[in-house]
Amino acid sequence: MKWKTLSSEYLFNDRWFKVRRDKCETPGGKIVDPYYVYEFSTWVGALPVTEEGKIIMVRQYRHALGETCLEIPGGCVDDTDTNVEYAVARELLEETGYSFTSFDYLGKISPNPSTNSNLLHMFLAKGGKKVGEQNLDENEEIEVVEMTLDELKQLLRENKIVQAMHVSCILYALEKLGELHY
Repeated sequence: MKWKTLSSEYLFNDRWFKVRRDKCETPGGKIVDPYYVYEFSTWVGALPVTEEGKIIMVRQYRHALGETCLEIPGGCVDDTDTNVEYAVARELLEETGYSFTSFDYLGKISPNPSTNSNLLHMFLAKGGKKVGEQNLDENEEIEVVEMTLDELKQLLRENKIVQAMHVSCILYALEKLGELHY
């Protein structure tokens, strides 16, 4: 079922976002032209749990949506990161000031496999302890929010967390914690 890429050209190429126009051929010989692909960096995210069992979330303004959103911490894998676990540990420390003793890998998901080329690697971070202050990127303004597991579950029930990939990570983490009941 895999398509063959006959040609590719970048229509937009910036530091964290690229748009590519491909000309493809299906196994049946059909030519698909144009097919647009959005290229982003690989992403990481985690549901962080402190030593005391509190959940750490972050609140920040999301301009594309025009809303302030409650999310899990995470971000892009940098070229200097040795692997995705290192990247998520770095992002958690930068965004929250917390360090964690263990990371359970929960898998990877695609934001949209029809258009996006990247993946989000999901983690459950445990044993969190505040070790410093936030070290935010130039345009980041992030509020750290601490809550109980029950408060997090209530936010899910009320559809208060709108970032779909973050909801997926939270649900996988709740499953890992034995807190998701079918």
